[in-house]
Amino acid sequence: MQKTVTFDNIFEILGGNLPLGYYKPLNQWHLKFMENKRKNTPEIIIENFTTNIGKPHTLKTWDYEIRSIRKFQILLAKITSPSDNDPYWPNNKNLSGILKHVLCIYEINKLKKQKNAVILAHNYQTPEIYHGISDFSADSLALAVEAAKTKADIIVMCGVHFMAETAKLMSPEKKVLLPDMKAGCSLSSSITGDDVRNLKKQYPGVPVVSYVNTSADVKAETDVCCTSANAVKIVESLGVKKVIFLPDDFLAKYVASQTDIEIISWKGTCEVHEQFNDQEINDIRKANPGIKIIAHPECPPDVIQASDFAGSTSGMIKYVRDNQPEKVMMVTECSMSDNVQIDNPNVEFIRPCN
Repeated sequence: MQKTVTFDNIFEILGGNLPLGYYKPLNQWHLKFMENKRKNTPEIIIENFTTNIGKPHTLKTWDYEIRSIRKFQILLAKITSPSDNDPYWPNNKNLSGILKHVLCIYEINKLKKQKNAVILAHNYQTPEIYHGISDFSADSLALAVEAAKTKADIIVMCGVHFMAETAKLMSPEKKVLLPDMKAGCSLSSSITGDDVRNLKKQYPGVPVVSYVNTSADVKAETDVCCTSANAVKIVESLGVKKVIFLPDDFLAKYVASQTDIEIISWKGTCEVHEQFNDQEINDIRKANPGIKIIAHPECPPDVIQASDFAGSTSGMIKYVRDNQPEKVMMVTECSMSDNVQIDNPNVEFIRPCN
């Protein structure tokens, strides 16, 4: 579903530039933590011994770069080189990965202050965006809700096109920027406003419930929108015997399995979730005794049936946090496992993209 955002995209849309020396050989960099005894706060010192940078850069904790970078260190230590080393300090294998991000995080955070901007990151974004520069990270609707509460003039949506539209609908007075206008969603592009109007002609009087993963054009023809987390509740709240549910066919099937209401569905699918199958799930379970497998309801019914739990992205995150399984696989976009692992260091994640 998700085209991930890069630092280049963020700098371009906010009018900044990648730090000088960003693409220089990483062995020319030196990074260290030190205690500022006078202020009793930690600092990060970044030095580059080439003429491109010159003076050292100092990142101080009045902003939140320290927290972001420490998250990267923990994450990269877990992913690239699990060991008994101090997880708060990178070893030689993952140091380069941190250095490639440190200056960008710092410069982007400065740009946000200058422009009075907030950055929203969907759960599927890669860790350097999700943990490094976002002010809010959540599912698409929650992001739009949080952005509407801020006093920011600019909203940068690190997600896909429909997410930026949703944020604009909820914050019409704010400027909403999408870092990559080509970032799309197969579900959203599977249906148009004309399609909805034709369905309403075929089924006069039947209410239309649209998944939030739809364009503003489709939402305008909809009676009520829902998320994967509240889809069943929304459908049952209408007090009718029949509902048109759009556009995800698999989510519609999941809703139908949870209610007695007749569901008229559309044949849209998520190009990521539709690739999973029950044989793959069963093979992973055999190879990993005791593993808990949790699936997004956009997955095919056989995958949901073979899983231990099905829920929205927020529901999957909550499941891991509350249950702390020894080993888990999240049947969804791979980056989400990387992001969730940060707050669940005792859980081993088997990544579906592996």
